[in-house]
Amino acid sequence: MNIQLLPDLQDQNTDIGSGEHIVIVYDNDHNTFEEVISILIRATGCTVEEAEIETWEVHHLGKSVVHHASAEECERVASIIRTIGIRVEVRPE
Repeated sequence: MNIQLLPDLQDQNTDIGSGEHIVIVYDNDHNTFEEVISILIRATGCTVEEAEIETWEVHHLGKSVVHHASAEECERVASIIRTIGIRVEVRPE
């Protein structure tokens, strides 16, 4: 009996779904809340309130999705955030 298995698309480096990407910011012991809030506003153009919420998530949950956009836009945002030494990941949504 021949059983054909379909490839696991989750393990492939392909864009599935909306084609959108996300920027994930990870917690560290070096940056202050004020630094993170400021860089998120500068990088993403979000409101102070949104930046405060995302910074709280980063600190208390270890990471936060801080932006949704095209791959190019997410890479631009991530490069700005990285300037203060924060670990950032861009990946398909």
